[in-house]
This record gives sequence, structure tokens and C-alpha cells, in this order.
Amino acid sequence: MRWLALGAGLALVTVAFLAGARVADTREGLIYEVVTLLAGLAGVSLLLYGLVAALGRQRPLLQAPNVRASADEKVHNAAELAVGASGLVVAAILLAGVSATAGVLWAMLGSILLLPMIAGCAYLCISFVRGPRREWKIDLRSLVSHD
Repeated sequence: MRWLALGAGLALVTVAFLAGARVADTREGLIYEVVTLLAGLAGVSLLLYGLVAALGRQRPLLQAPNVRASADEKVHNAAELAVGASGLVVAAILLAGVSATAGVLWAMLGSILLLPMIAGCAYLCISFVRGPRREWKIDLRSLVSHD
């Protein structure tokens, strides 16, 4: 199934590029523009689905046993701090760029749109700082695991 999705996605992206070459300011050109946008969207979606399905099937052969701490003693690792801080830096760069190019009002709108990202990154940083147990090693697997 994933190879079919990858092939169909690649074909649709190719159709999008070919239709993009025929976009013009005519009725026919507008139809090609719609074909470009929809084929590109569907093609990229299928490519991502095929790649994620291909990567999702690869499991490590040997897994370490899960050692769980009690619910009260969650160990926070430095990856939480790194992800949170880098997210705040990205948000600050985006807001500075918008305010420099578009103005303060657009920066305020951008800050409203980025508010969930800023809140999540700030939560990661604060939970690491206030956590009772911290490890200063970066373990990204603990952030992406669903256990």
C-alpha cells in the first residue's frame, strides 16, 4: 500500500509541475492553476503518507525494558528544555521578522496565532525547571513515545 501511495503521490506532483507550466491569465490558465494546486496538495499528502507508513513499519529489534517511575516522580530530561527553548526562539524570530517587515499590528496578529506554540514551549521549559527530578541528558525518544 505504501508503494502505491508513493507512486501516486509522485505522479500527482509531476502533474502539478506540468500544469504549473501552463498557468496563464486566461480561463484555461486558471483551470491549470486549480489542477496545479489540487494535484500538488494530493501528491504531497500521498508522498508523506507513503513515507510515514514506510518509516512506521521499521521497529527496533531489541528494546530496553520500560522502567517507570511513580506518577509523582516524573523525571524531566533536558530534551524538554531544549525543545521548549528552541520553540520560543523560533517564535521570537518569526514575530521579529513579521514586525520588521509588516508592522506592529501584524506582529500582534502573529502573536495571537503563535500563542498555542508559545504556551506549549513555555510549559515545557517551566515543567523542566520546576520538576522535582531532572536529568541533564537529552533523550528525544521519551518525548515522542506514547507510553
